[in-house]
Amino acid sequence: MSQRVIKCRYFQDDLQQVLQEVAYDNVFLLTDTNSHRYCLPFLQQVSALKTCKEVIIQADDQHKNLETLSYVWKYLCEHGASRKSLLINLGGGMVTDLGGFAAATFKRGIRFINIPTTLLGAVDAAVGGKTGINFEGLKNEIGAFSSAEAVLINADFFKSLDKQNILSGYAEMLKHSLLTDDASWEKILSFNLETIDYNLLEDLLLDSVTVKERIVVEDPFEKGLRKALNLGHTVGHAFESFSHKINSPEPHGYTVAWGIVCELYLSYKFCGFDKYKLCKTVDFIKQNYGVFYFNCKHYDQLFELMMHDKKNEGSSINFTLLEAPGKIKINQTAGKEDIFESLDFYRESFGI
Repeated sequence: MSQRVIKCRYFQDDLQQVLQEVAYDNVFLLTDTNSHRYCLPFLQQVSALKTCKEVIIQADDQHKNLETLSYVWKYLCEHGASRKSLLINLGGGMVTDLGGFAAATFKRGIRFINIPTTLLGAVDAAVGGKTGINFEGLKNEIGAFSSAEAVLINADFFKSLDKQNILSGYAEMLKHSLLTDDASWEKILSFNLETIDYNLLEDLLLDSVTVKERIVVEDPFEKGLRKALNLGHTVGHAFESFSHKINSPEPHGYTVAWGIVCELYLSYKFCGFDKYKLCKTVDFIKQNYGVFYFNCKHYDQLFELMMHDKKNEGSSINFTLLEAPGKIKINQTAGKEDIFESLDFYRESFGI
């Protein structure tokens, strides 16, 4: 399940080299309307892509669905893709998730390369071999484990991102720091998000990707340690799905950050996570991510969404909790009252 993660110093040359190493009969390029407009020019001087066929899909997570997937399959089929073809996914997490799943399932699997163009895509979706689509209002409900031939990371893409997109990716980097140690956690909290040093951001990103890769190599199919990567996601995915249900969608990284607040509270309650570190992390999230509004009338609906989380076994809701940064406790459960208490803590912390 391991894959090459390449920090591109000379992006076009690096991509050309990767393409020379992969045998294929046809190459297809998957973009969304954003990456087609803003990122495609970075690839246009690569000679191997002069005659490639481009599949353009609609941007945003709401289009990461069966209809879009079917459109990609149909395009590949109608334009002569074979089992020896190669798909390049150029875009954010939505593109690499859906494109990876399309490649994993078309003719029982063709090879693909991920080129993430957002910070969130680079640190999360593009790396680790998880692919999938949303289904019936649930995040990544349908998918498969399938690794890219290579993931090319080019920090130049991130310079065009607005602050919301930077913060969305940075939440996953915060999560990875909590899974590592105190020093990594302090480094992430001290980074200046107001005046961004993109060279330093790239270094922090590569550190973060290394954390994920190490965990994935040890546990590629999420039987044990890889569940650590779900820190913040059990509650976070419920927040995200709920935001879509009320027609006020929130970015994935923001909902993960807010989910971390609740799950660190459960870590404090059940695992002895340090209260000072809990409060310092909550303050960082409040300062940078704002507030997700809900009230106690929504608790049952949020709980029901958590019940659909893929990590659950039987009727128990599964959490990844922490004793301390780097001291991970997977396969932890919490009762309904405890989960409601964590939601109370969130609302009290954010003054709602």
